[in-house]
Amino acid sequence: MAPQDLIRNFSIIAHIDHGKSTLADRILELTGAVSKREMVEQILDNMDIERERGITVKSRSVRLFYEAKDGKTYTFHLIDTPGHVDFHYEVSRSLAACEGALLVVDASQGVQAQTMAHVYTAIEGNIDIIPVINKVDLPTADVLHAREEIEQIVGLSTDNAVSVSGKTGLGVPDLLEAIVRDIPPPKGDPNAPLRALLFDSWFDPYLGVVVQIRVVDGSIRAGSKLKFLQTGATAEVTELGIFAPSPKKVAELRTGEVGYVAAGIKDIADAKVGDTITEFQRPATEALPGFEVVKPMVFSGLFPVDDTDFNMLREALEKLRLNDAAFSFEAESSAALGFGFRCGYLGLLHMEIVQERLEREFNLSLITTAPTVVYRIEMMNGTVLEVDNPAKFPPVMQINRILEPYVLGTVHTTQECLGAVLALCEEKRGRQKSLDFFGTNRVQILYRLPLNEIVIDFYDKLKSATKGYASFDYEFSDYEESDLVKLDIKINGENVDALSCIVHREHSYRHGNKLCEKMKELIERHMFEIAIQAAIGNKIIARSTVKAMSKNVTAKCYGGDMTRKRKLLEKQKEGTTRMKQVGSVRIPQEAFLAALKLEK
Repeated sequence: MAPQDLIRNFSIIAHIDHGKSTLADRILELTGAVSKREMVEQILDNMDIERERGITVKSRSVRLFYEAKDGKTYTFHLIDTPGHVDFHYEVSRSLAACEGALLVVDASQGVQAQTMAHVYTAIEGNIDIIPVINKVDLPTADVLHAREEIEQIVGLSTDNAVSVSGKTGLGVPDLLEAIVRDIPPPKGDPNAPLRALLFDSWFDPYLGVVVQIRVVDGSIRAGSKLKFLQTGATAEVTELGIFAPSPKKVAELRTGEVGYVAAGIKDIADAKVGDTITEFQRPATEALPGFEVVKPMVFSGLFPVDDTDFNMLREALEKLRLNDAAFSFEAESSAALGFGFRCGYLGLLHMEIVQERLEREFNLSLITTAPTVVYRIEMMNGTVLEVDNPAKFPPVMQINRILEPYVLGTVHTTQECLGAVLALCEEKRGRQKSLDFFGTNRVQILYRLPLNEIVIDFYDKLKSATKGYASFDYEFSDYEESDLVKLDIKINGENVDALSCIVHREHSYRHGNKLCEKMKELIERHMFEIAIQAAIGNKIIARSTVKAMSKNVTAKCYGGDMTRKRKLLEKQKEGTTRMKQVGSVRIPQEAFLAALKLEK
């Protein structure tokens, strides 16, 4: 076990695609944690979905040993974090377990929106930051410009900045020395009662609930009886270990160390992320500062394609929530889709990742309804409702006013793309707050935007409008009154609750018309005519029709009097009318995703 003054705990933080995972690979290689033969790209991104998308979804920790130039061997606990705004909560949890952070900035792209978000989280946590200018091997790299931007935009000194290439390994040895020099050792008291911060957890079919901890005071040994201060649960340690980078059992975790604990915890609710773990016999009196309870911003329905998979879906969601504290769910039912769950996410990418993980890891087939946000509805009787599901929208005559969530969005882009960005923000009902120019070609734009307008396709449209030369980050601001309406889709006069959505009155006609046309494409022809209507209350604002498949009943009538043909056609018309009254429309699964993909 390493002496406390030779331990360094640090995270790698950066905007998405600035090279965090690649830099982590080089650090692992140089410290001898993995051999050349074992080395693969993105070694800490061990989920298939992370490798395919080239993003980090879950934070990963690893213990490394580094022999510094002063002749001492240091123990590093490295935590690789996600960069996307939807996984910002993962970053804040990881930083709580560290004394330092490496702020990675792309030498050719400079400071981006999510760089700022992660830096502020680190500064709030009083964490020492080492600026790392990455990708210096690229022909477009401009190290001096990147340094200027870190000082001007972030307000951070670059006196201790290190220039590296995560791809080639250039400058990484200097970075390891900077970690030893500039990141302080942990400060905890090894003789005090045990206090350990629970910053991640997951479910193992053999060990039960496994928790990842950072020991702040005292130490923890195999066989110890533990107490969770927040939940009051108790458990006995069955296995202690570290990741190096593969799991490795240890006899003890001391002050300042990071590792995992298995204690035969059966109930998922007992292991809450942000809880303080202490010894049952000698408990600590004061809990560690935990994490804010994160509130989901985007909601959608998740329904199993096969109704018999409902219980499997419930178990899968419970296991996934343990590993992802920002995710929430509750049971709901739909007339069109049956029994399912209303799920809450931090954003649209988070929603896509959760759905994909459920399908891959738990072998489920799912239908997802269109995403929506949480609206506040002030009723005529003075009560206030929070509505995250269009199906729960109260009748119009009972509503006094509707408030929707607004965010402060920050866009970083080039001057050439400024016009396109401003046009997009105005189209999304945004209000400009500030416009700042940095250096020769960089612009930072601050906009107040309705969350409802950005959750579906804003990020995609921004990237298209700027040819990729823009980054976006947002934070919740407050609620504001808006002229919103509930848009219903009727199929042959019947409401399809899973297709209902809440839109601004200005956009309701356009949205309803597009949705009707999309339904017309997706619903196959039946033996009777199908009317597809978009309605606000009792008022129909758009319509399309799926024509009936008609049999040629006059095919065998050759020439002669028209009376016979007319009789056959009238008889067919009567039969079609009867069928229309009793016929049920088959709506394909793709139709329920149409609302999500309308704008794309």
